Amino acid sequence: MAQDERHLHLILNGKSAQREDVRAAVEAVRGRGHRVEVRVTYDAGDAARFAREVVGREGDDLPDVVVAGGGDGTLNQVVAAALEARPAPPCAFAVLPLGTANDFAAGLGLPVDNMGSALLLCARGAAKPIDVGRINGRVFVNVASAGAVTRITREADPRAKRLLGGAAYLIAGASRFAELTPTRARISGEGFSFDGEFMALAVGNGRLAGGGVALCADARVDDGKLDLSLFPKPDADHMMALLSSLVKESETGLQGYARTHRFTRLTVEADEDLAVNLDGEPMAAQVLEIEVDPGAIRFVTG
Repeated sequence: MAQDERHLHLILNGKSAQREDVRAAVEAVRGRGHRVEVRVTYDAGDAARFAREVVGREGDDLPDVVVAGGGDGTLNQVVAAALEARPAPPCAFAVLPLGTANDFAAGLGLPVDNMGSALLLCARGAAKPIDVGRINGRVFVNVASAGAVTRITREADPRAKRLLGGAAYLIAGASRFAELTPTRARISGEGFSFDGEFMALAVGNGRLAGGGVALCADARVDDGKLDLSLFPKPDADHMMALLSSLVKESETGLQGYARTHRFTRLTVEADEDLAVNLDGEPMAAQVLEIEVDPGAIRFVTG
């Protein structure tokens, strides 16, 4: 991939289309000689549709890099649709982090506060193969999670999260303590087994979720494996300690409590349907077949 002139195709979440820093970033990158196409989402499903269309191009019309302009959910939609349309996409992918949390970008150490630097990295940074995860065939790029504590991190008011940081999780957890019901499941695969109740599980290709919480602190996007963090049912005192770890965004507290395992394939069989969060995209199933798709895409990581 040439470093001097690169063809970017930016799929931009419509909520960010009027941001002046985004417009300035696009103009600055164009001013450096790069070609930047912009498509703005309006309806649900637009990001996926645009991704399918662009990876189907051939020759000079195919961009060097497809950039997901949005949060982790937008990145998920773009990558999942591209892989569905073309299992070995010839173009690379990148992210312009415009979401509330931007956990995947933050976990990779990419610029999340300066859109000019972030888009310039898309135009000049090196692309390398990275893995993606799959649950029952559905793709996740960063982290998939399930369970009661995970539901709290997902449902915590985004406005409170911006104002209070991790304390928003403690407030949500304390106010809804009676709703923190455990899930019973059997988990097996590659030297790991569990039969009991848990409050949350996270499967990480990336490290961070829920607004900077290191649910899978040691995960790497390019090692051909996924990382499991399983949080068994605690007593009431340990539940508040777990929520406090979320407040402090403490890797030590979370990982000291979790059962962890690195794998390529894992099966979860729950007693009832599990609500699962794939990079912010919802699904539900009673049996989860989880596997890694190693080196599935090339991604601009700097």
